[in-house]
Amino acid sequence: MNTSPRQFKDTFKKLSLKSRLLLAAAFWLSAMIFAAGIGIPKLVNDYLVQDVKSQLSLSMDEITANIEVNSEGNLIMPSRLSDPRFSQPYSGLYWTASTKGDDLRSRSLWDKKLTFKEDNLSINPKVKGANNEELIYIQKNIYLPEIKQPITITVGLDEDPLEKTLHQLTGQLWIILGLLFSGVLFLIGIQVSWSLRPLAKMQSELVMLRKGEQQALSQHYPQEIAPLVSDLNALLFHYQELLERARHHAGNLSHSLKTPLSVLKNELEYLSVEDKNRLSAPIAQLQAHIDYHLSRARMAGSMNILSVATSPSERVDAISMAFDKVYAEREVILINELDSEDHIAFDKTDLDEMLGNLLENGYKWAHSMIRVHSEQVEGNQIQIMIEDNGEGIPESEFEQVIKRGIRLDETTPGTGLGLNIVSEMAHSYRGSLELSKSAMGGLKATLTFPLVKE
Repeated sequence: MNTSPRQFKDTFKKLSLKSRLLLAAAFWLSAMIFAAGIGIPKLVNDYLVQDVKSQLSLSMDEITANIEVNSEGNLIMPSRLSDPRFSQPYSGLYWTASTKGDDLRSRSLWDKKLTFKEDNLSINPKVKGANNEELIYIQKNIYLPEIKQPITITVGLDEDPLEKTLHQLTGQLWIILGLLFSGVLFLIGIQVSWSLRPLAKMQSELVMLRKGEQQALSQHYPQEIAPLVSDLNALLFHYQELLERARHHAGNLSHSLKTPLSVLKNELEYLSVEDKNRLSAPIAQLQAHIDYHLSRARMAGSMNILSVATSPSERVDAISMAFDKVYAEREVILINELDSEDHIAFDKTDLDEMLGNLLENGYKWAHSMIRVHSEQVEGNQIQIMIEDNGEGIPESEFEQVIKRGIRLDETTPGTGLGLNIVSEMAHSYRGSLELSKSAMGGLKATLTFPLVKE
């Protein structure tokens, strides 16, 4: 499947810091290794060629010193040269001395001549020896008193041994560079891992904060990220303080309003039926608004508290013990199938509020049984399902009953705020509430929340 540039860009953006650093290191290290693999053989080749030409220049000097012209005007070499390869046929080391009318060559050429081939890509023509091998050569013009024409002396050596040596050296060099690449990249990986260890430590401590195992980050961090840790700890402390203060004020407001409302409700009993009917609805509406907004104020700021983790199984057990007493005459049995090992990032009080509302509805409407169970879904989330075997709610009313103040049965005590508060509180914790038909015949309420990461 083809990957578009946008998908590649999005994938690259999601790479971890360690992967980015290692990719960058691998890129520049590969460039350096490649440059070394190309450049070093070229430098070695230039050095070897220059060394061969230096040796050939010595032979050139010896030839220049010994070449003569006989009485007939022909070029001769009266003495044997010091390098025996010049006398060995097809040895790979050759020399020639030539004019327009004469040509003198080494015995190593035997019956062949040096072949000059022009190359458009090179300034100097290529020269081939007796076996048609390419030569490394030098060339020089000299003048003797006996002849007016210049004498062109060419000395060449077969470059094949040098090429073989260079090829063998290049192969060994690439092996060494490959080992160097692996070793350096491995050491860079160790360096990157060691340098990023404080971030891994911070991630581990954040997990512990989510699980409620600690209340703040430790102070033992490098100076580059120490200010971030300090500010994060200050933010956590300030956030917790604001939350506690808001809940404290909400509690005080609740107590302050209870007494006047109780007085008003009591005074209604002494009014005429007409006045009582006229004032009952506004007072009940006032009570409903107070309950709703106090619930909203109490759960304000609950989302994203890192240092909380609650077991839904434990809270269901605690709540059911209370409701078993309150609704004892209904003889409802609650079956708790939740895993005690599962924890969600919820404040205990908020979770009690949500589960309490849903379980209370179950105790009110179930014929005989309430079932609470869970299921893990994709994205590290958990679904907590509360079902009963009561009459249930028509599917057309599922969305309606979640709205604030909606009650389908006015004969049963309540404010109509329960499901609405549960829905809004679930949303504040990045979760959701969904109503559906239960296989048991009644209502099925499904809460979906993120699990605490281990």
